[in-house]
Amino acid sequence: MLKTPDKTLISTKGVCLTLNGREILDGIDISVDEGEIVTIVGPNGAGKSTLVRVLLGLVPQSGGTIERARDLRVGYVPQRFAVPDTLPLTVDRLLSLTMRCKPAEREQVLEETGIGHLRASPMADLSGGELQRALIAKALLRRPNLLVLDEPVQGVDFIGEARLYRMIGDIRRDRGCGILMVSHDLHMVMAESDRVVCLNSHVCCEGKPSSVQADPEFARMFGPEAARVMAIYSHDHDHTHEGGHVCPTDGHDHKH
Repeated sequence: MLKTPDKTLISTKGVCLTLNGREILDGIDISVDEGEIVTIVGPNGAGKSTLVRVLLGLVPQSGGTIERARDLRVGYVPQRFAVPDTLPLTVDRLLSLTMRCKPAEREQVLEETGIGHLRASPMADLSGGELQRALIAKALLRRPNLLVLDEPVQGVDFIGEARLYRMIGDIRRDRGCGILMVSHDLHMVMAESDRVVCLNSHVCCEGKPSSVQADPEFARMFGPEAARVMAIYSHDHDHTHEGGHVCPTDGHDHKH
């Protein structure tokens, strides 16, 4: 059972960003608490990845304030991580780059992300899902209390997406960390997030998935069909079944 969040890890008030005369972010209020999963969704060009970089201090905001917990430790997986075919970089070597860690720590994150059997594999040979798991493993070596994932299922097939999201949920449960994600997979967002923030330069709507999918702003952003599909998906995952089995659509255990 997840503990009740008892502190805010990061929060913003009125954060703005203007680049080359163009307003990228406008008055953003967002927060992530310990032990919760917050997902940012929005159309292409909405400023989702830029907001993440601002939150992490990689890009200075033009206005507003950002407050971070004193003991904030961030593990960050960027949207893109290209590995040239000619680069002789194995998974194990990736984990040892830029920071020192004990072999037992590497072993733990490899097992936690389900890629212990790939430690000697070249990064260039990994599938999309395996690559994401390796990057998450490296982020976990920082012992983060905030894990930031920018499009963590990019380049991953549907079955791999479901497995990755379940792994992310397991990490939250086992470590008690907060997780901030950027995602375009609206159906998965409903199943795996505690709060959803719809962004289009400004926050269009925000709240629990069930309230966001009913918000007119959400329908305007993604179209009424998206809201209907997500409502059906949420219904399918909110009921119980007789006799435990694994649902073929999501891999979760349900009881009949």
